[in-house]
Amino acid sequence: MAAKHSHFDRILGRIGALAPDNLAPFVQRLARERTLFESIFNTIQEGILVINRQGEIGYANAAARRLTGLKADEKPPLPTLWKLIPGLYENLGHSLEQWGEGAPSAVTRQIETYYPEARSLRLYVVPFDDTKDDSLQGHFAIILTDITADQLSAHERIESERVDSIVLLAAGVAHEIGNPLNSINIHLQLMKRRLAKLKADVKTVGQMEESVEVCAQEVARLDGIVRNFLEAVRPSSPDFVEADLISLLQEVLALLEGELADRKLQVTLDVAEPLPPVMADKGQIKQVFFNLVKNAMQAMDCGGRLHIRSRQDDDCAYLYFADTGKGISQEDISRVFQPYFTTKQGGNGLGMMIVQRILRAHGARIGIDSQPGKGTLVTLQFPRKDRKVRLLEAPVDGG
Repeated sequence: MAAKHSHFDRILGRIGALAPDNLAPFVQRLARERTLFESIFNTIQEGILVINRQGEIGYANAAARRLTGLKADEKPPLPTLWKLIPGLYENLGHSLEQWGEGAPSAVTRQIETYYPEARSLRLYVVPFDDTKDDSLQGHFAIILTDITADQLSAHERIESERVDSIVLLAAGVAHEIGNPLNSINIHLQLMKRRLAKLKADVKTVGQMEESVEVCAQEVARLDGIVRNFLEAVRPSSPDFVEADLISLLQEVLALLEGELADRKLQVTLDVAEPLPPVMADKGQIKQVFFNLVKNAMQAMDCGGRLHIRSRQDDDCAYLYFADTGKGISQEDISRVFQPYFTTKQGGNGLGMMIVQRILRAHGARIGIDSQPGKGTLVTLQFPRKDRKVRLLEAPVDGG
């Protein structure tokens, strides 16, 4: 740091006044103190920078170098902070250049960076206005805090609260719908029995039977919607057992084999090596696979292809579902897990919400990458049963 070196130089300038026998211990003490402070600053998890009004970096601790992309061994002259974080000058730099009397004692900024990786950072900027060291005049200390995890937690919490806010009302409405549906279904069954006893007018009886059958089918459809809705807003706790993901997936594909053939859709399952076992609720994971495969089927035209492959590392097992369907716009990708959002005609907008909630309850993750007109890639990440590092259980929203 240029300012620190100047201060250090002034101290060294006084060494001549020291007696020779005091010189060596004095220099040794200075060196120890400098090393101590360097070690302390490099141990701190927050990034610490000292810059001038032009954004030139005089000092950066190890955390600051990591957060801004500076190499650990990069020597002065260092790039300006404005070059390391594009767009920061417009957000902060102009204010620092104009800093003067009446300015606040400190300023904060919250920014998004994309290099060396995507992060949310909070900047706390303090000027060295009150320092007696002339070399620090016009300089600023900046503390960088990585708040990426906090942002993600806050987003999940807001999403959870948003879902929770509809649970009481929605569950009550679903219950009230379920009661008349049950009553209608009972009376339809009674009508079918009575119609079976009527022999007089065969034509009329046939027409009535058709109407009753249509009503029964619609009641069943509504009942299915209500059950799916209740499962989305009030999911049951997983019954964890040791599970083989590939076996569960094959069971789902076998169940959908006829429908896939009717649509002339090709499914390839690429498993280079057996996946490690995971702890899971088999029924819930099969529902995840069922929903994902059905979504892929509905997104593809006749002759489409769904390619499913697997891989593993020391901690997780991965499944990738890549279809050749219509794809999802970038605007819609951020909304696919929202309740009632759907791009399918007749869809209820609850399928992907159910998928996400089941995976969260399993400590698993889901990612979606899509290109309109080319297809969609869905990535599932499951913690291994024998993982070497224990993953914290993911929070379960609502219900």
